[in-house]
This record gives sequence, structure tokens and C-alpha cells, in this order.
Amino acid sequence: MIKDIPSLFGELVFNETVMKERLPEETFRAMKKAMNDGKRLDSALADVIAAAMRDWAVEKGATHFTHWFQPMTGITAEKHDSFITPDKNGGVIMEFSGKELVRGEPDASSFPSGGLRATFEARGYTAWDPTSFAFIKDSTLCIPTAFCSYGGEALDKKTPLLRSMEAINKQTMRILRLFGNSSVTSVKTTVGPEQEYFLIDREMYEKRMDLRFTGRTLFGAKPPKGQELDDHYFGTIPTRVVAFMKELDRELWRLGVLAKTRHNETAPAQHELAPIFSTTNIATDHNQLTMEIMKKVAARHGLVCLLHEKPFEGVNGSGKHNNWSISTSDGANLLEPGDTPHGNAQFLLFLCAVIKAVDEYQDMLRLSVASAGNDHRLGSHEAPPAIISMFLGDELTALLDSIEQGTGYDAKEKVQMKVGVHVLPRFPKDTTDRNRTSPFAFTGNKFEFRMPGSSLSVAGPNIVLNTAVAEVLCGFAEELEGAEDFENALHELIKRTIKEHKRIIFNGNGYDDAWIKEATEVRGLLNLPSTPDALVRYLEPKNIALFGKHGVFSETEIRSRYEILIGNYCKVIRIEGLTMLDMVKKDIMPAISAYTRKLADGLNAKNACGIGLCTDYEAGILSRLCALLGEISACSDALEAELDRAKAIADIQGAAEYCKDKVIPAMEALRAAVDEAETCTDRNAWPYPSYSDLLYGIE
Repeated sequence: MIKDIPSLFGELVFNETVMKERLPEETFRAMKKAMNDGKRLDSALADVIAAAMRDWAVEKGATHFTHWFQPMTGITAEKHDSFITPDKNGGVIMEFSGKELVRGEPDASSFPSGGLRATFEARGYTAWDPTSFAFIKDSTLCIPTAFCSYGGEALDKKTPLLRSMEAINKQTMRILRLFGNSSVTSVKTTVGPEQEYFLIDREMYEKRMDLRFTGRTLFGAKPPKGQELDDHYFGTIPTRVVAFMKELDRELWRLGVLAKTRHNETAPAQHELAPIFSTTNIATDHNQLTMEIMKKVAARHGLVCLLHEKPFEGVNGSGKHNNWSISTSDGANLLEPGDTPHGNAQFLLFLCAVIKAVDEYQDMLRLSVASAGNDHRLGSHEAPPAIISMFLGDELTALLDSIEQGTGYDAKEKVQMKVGVHVLPRFPKDTTDRNRTSPFAFTGNKFEFRMPGSSLSVAGPNIVLNTAVAEVLCGFAEELEGAEDFENALHELIKRTIKEHKRIIFNGNGYDDAWIKEATEVRGLLNLPSTPDALVRYLEPKNIALFGKHGVFSETEIRSRYEILIGNYCKVIRIEGLTMLDMVKKDIMPAISAYTRKLADGLNAKNACGIGLCTDYEAGILSRLCALLGEISACSDALEAELDRAKAIADIQGAAEYCKDKVIPAMEALRAAVDEAETCTDRNAWPYPSYSDLLYGIE
């Protein structure tokens, strides 16, 4: 029933309401300060909080607890321990101590560490993050935690995210004090990550080795109908998908996830879930939970949820649009222009800070979304190109131009939207359009970073955004704090920033070849089309200095992430290549051979009967398939050789570039031959479900 949603929401979360009911008043106030203002909790309170958390969890049916963390695998990790402790009478009691709440000890050498941990140096620690609520999942109390090595280096995505949030809080507070704001106690970035995904029938999925091993189709001829008619976007949701979405919403609401919007996306079998904004740390945790719950709920409905960035060729891939803003403790959005943005100096300063940060750290934003999967997605089908630019729209662009040129700005009044039918309501028309080809678009009171891929943790992009903007705000604060005339210094700072960084602003078509040329040759913007091109920028001195200055990453931590991510790229390409070879050798070539044999037998039988004039069709198909079989065999041999050569390259950057330049083209050549063969083969003879089966198999 709809009426039970308010009581349902957050019922599995140890949230503020539960804490207020179960914790002593002084302990609750300390928890609130830790969550809202980043104040450190007194360790003496840990036992009190742990006892309350245990009692609540046991009442909800929990039998175990776990430190829930986010290692560099891109997914979450957990080790379950039961609450039971033996008593003196041979029975057990349910216990959970403050020590168990605050600290865990997973094996750090078993997770990606980029060389920070060897097998004989296994110790690592998880540390409770009190800014993110504990929750119950699968009868287990999950405690969000950070994960670090024995030497204190971050081995996860949460730790640097929290550090970056502290950095931008510190620098933003300096700016707000300059504007005379003494009431704000803290500033947090907020995020609303829109999650795109595909749903396919599980029976079909189980028959596709490529989907099971890699998350995407390595082969597949285009179906007669893709998304050409634009009839799937916002269309009627299939019955099985509606049932999935209903259960998904309820599961997420129980976990306190603010799931808000659901709809069909552009490609067939593609859908989207969008949440209400949360603080960046909680939004990141919730998005990781969302991806996990999506897969579990899909399985209960005989479906599979695909989160790969490009599971199907020829139709839209899946992104995760990262809607980012900055909010104060009193609820003000610092990227809200208001009704008169031309008179809102504080907004203009923060806008300029983001513009400068995006321009100066283009490479870091690009590498924050780099992956083998996302390389297939970027640059077409509503995914932005690999070149970073910003869309501000006509109004803000005109305003910034007037400031730079020192001319007056004629503020435009809101126009009433009229569609020519009297009965329809009139409403204010937005002063600017939207741009789906822009990587980084201003959308009213936030920036939508459209480049992240659907399987990505949003921690990475937001670490970069937070830190880059914090660095710019730090420079702004240093300049303005020493100014004799604040108003004049502020105006000159805004004007200079616009002039120096306006090259990053582009409101046009990001897919236009002319833009690529203008961006790189005229404006001097970076074009980093592939993951190997992007990830090596981690090691640029300016980027190492940025993160070191604000305490977000040490140089060691940056180098470890580079090693992990570039190594993962090579592993993904190798797994895909080996999967292609396995499919071709064990299924596809035997299937084509069997079908050509059948055609040849039929052809010979007709010739023996003296009706050879009727065999042009069979002869043509047989001839083409035999040629393709030879081509597939040769392409398979070529791919196998390239994989062996890539594996033999010791330098990880060199291996990644070889995969990009040699292995992937060999994979593409093999796919082209196989996909053509599929179009020539009887559907009953082909060993795998077709794109038509996969994309249109759910009603």
C-alpha cells in the first residue's frame, strides 16, 4: 500500500530517528556533530553506540555484522561475523563492542593495492565512517567503513572521497567568511547520480558466454530494428520490468535510498533510475548499494541487470550522470543563480571557480571516468566526447561575456511558454536549453557531469571535482583575503578568470568534427580518447601536487591507483579477447561448419537429381560462409598472437597501449567477420541468442 511508504522508508537504517530514540542525549548530540560538521567522536562513546546498534539490529532479525567497504575493485566488500559470544553456561549471548564497531582487520594483500601490499604484508584496517548510516542487508548489520593499509595508505574509494570533502569544506568556508557569512558551520558537496542499465531475460543471458564473462556482447549482428524510431524512451514500461522496478524501489526505500524517478531509456531494454540528491559520501554509498540491489532484484524476476557501459553495439550505452552541487549547513545551494545572477557576486565567484577547475584539471576529470568499457561508449549515442568542455547556456555565457568585456548586461525576463492551445497551461520557459553532447553541463543550480560510465563508482569523479574546486577556491581566498578593496578585487578576479578560462566553455554540438579540430588546434584542449591515454596523466607533477597539497592522495597512493587501473584495463581486454577465442573455436566455427555441410549436402543432392539451376541461393550462401569461415579462422589466429605479444610486455603502460593499438583492432576484425556470418546463417543453427532475442525478449 502507498500509505505505508513513510514508515517503510529507512526501516533497515540506523538513522537519526533511531539514534535519537536509542542513544543517550549527549551521545546523540556527538553523533550529530560528527555527521554534520565532521567533528571527531570520543572513543569512549563507541561502546554505547555499538550496544544500541546491536540491540536495534537483533530486533530487526540481524545475526551478523560486517564492515562494509569499497576497495579498488569497483564493488563493495564484506566479511560477516556473528554477534554470538559464549557464556559461562555453555550457551551464547549476543555482543557487539565499541572496538568491533570502530575497527576491523581484513586481509589487505588480497585486494588491489598497486604494490602497496605484498602477500607477506597482509595486514589492513577498516575504520568506521560515522557520517554514513549503518544498515541491515541480508540479516547482516553493515557498517560503512574506510579501508587502509598497515602503513595508513588508502586502499579504497571512501577515504580519499572523505578527504576531498574536507578539503572543499575548508576552502569554501574561507570564501563564505569573506562575504560576511558567519552562520554557516560546514559545507558539503551533494550528488544525485542517475543510473542507467539494461534488463535482459536470464535464460538468454545464460546462453551468452560473452555476457557472463565480460558483461557485454563481443559478437552480435545488428537487429532489423534498433532505436531508430525513438519509441522506447519514456515509453510504456513492460509488465515484467514494472514489477522489477516496484520491488527495486521498495528494497531501496527500506535502505534509505532516495529512489525517485524510473523510466525507459533510449535503447531497447534500457532503463534509468534517478535518486534525490544526498551528500556526496552518502550518495556514493547509496549508488553502490543500488547497483547491488538491482542485480539481486532482477534475479528474482528471471532477469539480469547489465551495468556495462556498452553491452550492445549500435545502440546507446549506459552512463551515470553525476549531478554535482555545493550546499551549506543552512541549506543554501552555492550554485543557485537566483533570479538575478548578474547581481549575485557570490554565485559568480563559485561559478568561475568551477570553470577554472574544469579547465586546469581537464585530464583528471577525463581519467576519473576512464575504463575499457567506457571507451566503447564515449563519443556517440548521447554520450559526450572524450574532450572535456563546459556547457553554460546562452544566458550565463552572455553574462560572462559582458563581465569580461566591461559592457552592460541586459537581463532577459522569463518568457511564457506557449504551444498554441488555449486550454493548456502557460509556464515560464527556461532561459537556456540543455546539451546532451556536453561532458560538463550547467543545468540550473548544479553541474551534470555526463561522462561517468554506468558501472563506475561515483567516488572517483567527485574526488577530482571536490579537490580541483578546493584548489581554485584556495587561490581565490588567498587573493581576496589580502585585498584592500574587496569589491574591486572580487570584480577583477571574476573578470580575469573568465578571460583566462573561457576556452573551456562550449555550447555547441560536441559530436561535430569541426569541434574536435577547434577544441584541440584552436583552444588547446586535451583530447584523451582512450583509457591508456588518460590514466598516465595521473603521474603529471601538477596532479600529484594538487592531491598532495590538500591531503587527498599521497604520491604513493596516486601511483598505486594508476598501477591498479592501468593493470585492470589490460586484464579486461585480455579476458575479452580470450572469451572471443573460446566462443569462436568451440561454438561459432563448429556451428558454421555444420551449417555449410548441411548446405553442401543439399546442394549435392539437388545436383544429383539434375535440378542444379535451382541452387544459386545455396551456392551463394555456401560460398560466402566458406570464405567467412576462413576469415574467422585467420582473424582468430591473429588475435591469439596479439594477446600473446601483449602479455609478454613487461611495462604496464606499454602493454595497455599495445592492447589499445593492436589487440582491440584484432578483436574488432574478428567480430566483423563473425557478425557477417551470423547474417548468413540459419537462426536455428547459430549457437547464441541474437540481438533481437536479447533486446526484445521482455514484455
